[in-house]
Amino acid sequence: MNRAVIIATLLFWFSITSEVFGQLQLPGDLTTEQAMMILNAAEEKAASEDILINIAIVDAGANLKSFLRMDGAYLGSIDVAIKKAKTARLFNGPTGELGKITQPGGAIYNIEHSNDGLITFPGGVPIKDQDGTIIGAVGISGGTIEQDHDIATAAAESIL
Repeated sequence: MNRAVIIATLLFWFSITSEVFGQLQLPGDLTTEQAMMILNAAEEKAASEDILINIAIVDAGANLKSFLRMDGAYLGSIDVAIKKAKTARLFNGPTGELGKITQPGGAIYNIEHSNDGLITFPGGVPIKDQDGTIIGAVGISGGTIEQDHDIATAAAESIL
């Protein structure tokens, strides 16, 4: 086969697969509408408490779905918020709970070095749908760990 035919075939295949597969919303996954509701709920709660935060939302596959850095929020907290969200989804639980068993002598000490870096202190929580199925997670960073956890929890519950 000549090069032009191979390229044309690949382009055709990619256009068909993106048309067919790229439009699907997988069952049990976070929708864009839900992600925006959670993002807005987190921003509103943080603003009402005069806290500048970064908000990261991941889908069921732990892929970044939505992100917001409030004006003036710490730049260093961007990565922390994203990793909190990913950690909460990868382990299906609040990051603060995971942190309890990652301390020296804990059952999974040093796990935060896996998966390209995890965050095991409060501020990441799973997002569940009405049926209790985990469909994503939210990570908040910029306030105290207690504030981050409270905002993340309220935001995750905003779609229920």
